Amino acid sequence: MTQELGLVKSFARPGGNATGVTFLLAELGAKQLGLLRELVPAAMRIGMLINPSNTTSEAQARNVTAAASADGLRIDVLRASDSHQIESAFAAMVGNRTDALLIGTDPYFYGRRLQIATLATRYAIPAIHPVRENVEAGGLMSYGTSLSEVYRQIAIYTVRILKGASPADLPVVQSTKFELVINLPTARAIGVTVPPSLLARADEVIE
Repeated sequence: MTQELGLVKSFARPGGNATGVTFLLAELGAKQLGLLRELVPAAMRIGMLINPSNTTSEAQARNVTAAASADGLRIDVLRASDSHQIESAFAAMVGNRTDALLIGTDPYFYGRRLQIATLATRYAIPAIHPVRENVEAGGLMSYGTSLSEVYRQIAIYTVRILKGASPADLPVVQSTKFELVINLPTARAIGVTVPPSLLARADEVIE
């Protein structure tokens, strides 16, 4: 999304003073939806929580909605940009009898990961999150970019720039490491049995 937002001229030659690491956002929605359906095969009505203040959120929602329509699933897009709206979104999902939940990638949601994980567990809504840190906070499952790998690459570029390299000449790096993490205590708490096929593919299973 970095190039689409006009932050750089191209990934190969950014130009200007911006470079760094970009990671997939909207593009992972279909994969996350597939993992969620594998976890909860009977799920037909799925909520998707996005932050309307995030410029990438609508693209994420479109990607997931398109993937869901091919399988005859219903996606309820819920928008929240503060803690009270997050609470209201979960209340709406309970009222709608939402079967499962996909959390959009968003910095604010990352900061509210404990609240989101707690609400999903309280209301027994199986949810897939975008990064492992959400699962470490009590979320059920995550699939997405390894943030530790992103931070490592940022550190490398920071050192290079401090040594005199120009950001304009440093290609934007696309993340290539993705993680599937599953929290078994959370699964037991909400009454979900994780299929052995998912456990076997997980990069980490929190016991």
